[in-house]
Amino acid sequence: MSQIRAFLAIDLDDDLKPKINKIMREFKQIDANIKYVDLLNLHFTLKFFGDIDAEGIDLMAEKIQNVINDFDPFTIKIKGCGAFPNRNRIKVIWVGLDEDEILKDLHDKLDKQFNSLGFDLDKKFSSHLTIGRMRSAKGKDKVKETIEKYDNVDIGEMEVNTITLKKSTLTPEGPIYEDLIEFRL
Repeated sequence: MSQIRAFLAIDLDDDLKPKINKIMREFKQIDANIKYVDLLNLHFTLKFFGDIDAEGIDLMAEKIQNVINDFDPFTIKIKGCGAFPNRNRIKVIWVGLDEDEILKDLHDKLDKQFNSLGFDLDKKFSSHLTIGRMRSAKGKDKVKETIEKYDNVDIGEMEVNTITLKKSTLTPEGPIYEDLIEFRL
């Protein structure tokens, strides 16, 4: 049985990438050990599955389609910058969303369907775009200052009209994503 590493995502609109790149460039000025996400790979993760059996994709696709049949395209507002787990212990640097109730509802309904297939429910869903991962505390204070500078940055709005089941292949240069199935709302 062949396995693939998979996740369900919403890709970031191309016209918003320059604004996020501007923020990433500012972080890159800091002498810190941060691994940045490639601009082409920026996305909002709805569900990370990990390694799954390739044979189960059809059943998963059926569950996704059943949920999204109840959703129309919707708009999200990308705003703010922050860190996980928090600004004093920075592991992940992210750009967030303002008012994402529809996205949370979509996630929760999908998560319930995936749970019926044997996947664990997500403990806490937080809509965000990961832009970088800190590998050490080097430069932490400057990184924290920059996060605070962009705390309320307004990136823009985008319409969500598709979600994509993706395959992730890990390489030493970073992950390579491949679209498996695109679902239209």
